[in-house]
Amino acid sequence: MENSGHLDARALLYVAIAMLTWSSAYAAIAYGLAGFSPGEVALARLLLGSICFLLWMRIRGLRLPPPLAWPALLALGVIGLSVYHLCLNYAETRIASGTAAIIIALAPAATAAASAMWLRERLSARAVTGLVIALAGVVLVVLTSGKTVSFQPKAALVLVSVAASAVYFTAQKPFSGRYGAEAVTTVTILGGALGALPFGLGLPHALTVAPASRISALIWLGVAPTFLGYLTWNMALHRASVSKVSSFIYASTPIALLISWVWLGEQPGWATLIGGAIVVGGVILTNTRGRVSARPAAQPVCES
Repeated sequence: MENSGHLDARALLYVAIAMLTWSSAYAAIAYGLAGFSPGEVALARLLLGSICFLLWMRIRGLRLPPPLAWPALLALGVIGLSVYHLCLNYAETRIASGTAAIIIALAPAATAAASAMWLRERLSARAVTGLVIALAGVVLVVLTSGKTVSFQPKAALVLVSVAASAVYFTAQKPFSGRYGAEAVTTVTILGGALGALPFGLGLPHALTVAPASRISALIWLGVAPTFLGYLTWNMALHRASVSKVSSFIYASTPIALLISWVWLGEQPGWATLIGGAIVVGGVILTNTRGRVSARPAAQPVCES
């Protein structure tokens, strides 16, 4: 369907699945980096994700985009997926997870700005206020979760990840309107795997010596956050405006804390819970009435 700019029940379900799987990725990445290099982790998850998407397309009987669209989609995958995952993985080997969480939380605002400029999605004062409130909640969550926050030069790599994700979420939308979210995501994930290939050439050898538990982390990353996460996220983007859907990225930090609370028994303090509530409030404010509906989207990304 052509999106109306509004979040319907199906779009909210897609977002919920994406947020749950993506929130689990942080722990899986950290665990995988103990047995693999950042490039190997990125290549493994994108390669496995590509296989899952190709199988999904085959089972569903869906057609891939025409050959003329592939160069642009592959390039988008390199920018939005290879660059994003490589920079984030390398950064997490040096900077505190709290620092990375704060910087990644800039992604919704960056995506909203990109969609406003590129897709002509107008942002109301209410939406901007909601984005700012949610960002403040993320900062409070991280600062009160017991994680050390210290800015280092490699933190700039996370800023690159933020920019890459904004480009990807925004630029893939016109393609999804033409060819379908599943087909577009499949080709961009393939592009991401190709872009990560030079950085993960040691993956075959690493797989032979790594413990099974570390390998299982890579399998989880490929199947859950990469396949299910990107599939459902891009399907949500196909149904609603980029800025509205992307605002839910703010919820990843409190969701991750909730997962660690349930799985690892790491109970957050009251200040952290209040920060999570602020995040949710900001997202609700962004997605309630008062948002100006999107004008008809331009088609800035052309087939080549």
